[in-house]
Amino acid sequence: MAEAVPRVDFSGARLLVVGDLMLDRYWFGDVQRISPEAPVPVVRVTRSDERLGGAANVAFNAASLGVRATLVGAIGEDEPGRRIEALARERGIELRAARDPQLATTIKLRVIGRQQQLLRVDFEQAPGPQALEQAFEAVRAAIDQAQVVVLSDYGKGVLAQVERIVALARAAGRIVIVDPKGDDYSRYAGATVLTPNRGELREVVGAWRDEADLAARAQALRRSLKVRYLLLTRSEEGMTLFSDDGVLDVPAQAREVYDVSGAGDTVVAVLASMLAAGRPIAEAVTLANRAAGIVVGKLGTAAVTPQELFA
Repeated sequence: MAEAVPRVDFSGARLLVVGDLMLDRYWFGDVQRISPEAPVPVVRVTRSDERLGGAANVAFNAASLGVRATLVGAIGEDEPGRRIEALARERGIELRAARDPQLATTIKLRVIGRQQQLLRVDFEQAPGPQALEQAFEAVRAAIDQAQVVVLSDYGKGVLAQVERIVALARAAGRIVIVDPKGDDYSRYAGATVLTPNRGELREVVGAWRDEADLAARAQALRRSLKVRYLLLTRSEEGMTLFSDDGVLDVPAQAREVYDVSGAGDTVVAVLASMLAAGRPIAEAVTLANRAAGIVVGKLGTAAVTPQELFA
């Protein structure tokens, strides 16, 4: 049984989360036969669910801890966009989304049969220049109210102007945490923390031979980007924090893995919330690691509660 950790007061913490907004839809059903048309299971849908996804899931995780979260992104003037607005309202998130009438709001539809994900269908489209400028102005208007700025990049287009946002946040003296995407991290230069997973880091620095080689590559990347911390999330291997102080390994908390969807969002949200609450980075990483161990035991994009985190 995991050891209890001291409870942290998040009531004074303020986050600004910027990134790609998505609606995560789930169709649940029974599978009792194979289709006569193709060798695929037939799912008889019995219920559905909708959740905040992408950057919105980061804000949801922070709000679940009691953090005041402001969320900036882009949505279309459509039914999925209105659902994101409603879900954000229900969860106490201040949504300042750019609305693009030409944009179809991003949807990830997952079909679940017998508690197993059988299929995911993505509907996505990049926002236009006008929506990007609206989003940037929303960041400018909200940045003074937050201690930490989280940039949640899912590669859907909202962070096409990420350099401007990092520069704005640095000029305001804010901590900047980036959950990166793609093979060009020069866009994130000057951020405070980068949080790639193993696959994402490998795409940038190449395959490493051993832990010493990994440390050398990660530290070289971090220094070249003038990033203070690089936090590598490693699934069953836990997390590793690289900084000028050296390397900090945090082992994974043994727990049955049910679904890794959104686990990275939870890590970023808890890390950012801890830093916004004034906690040191090592303590923030340890609690984020604990949160990841909890959320992978849940189905789909989900959040941890303070009761779970500090049990």
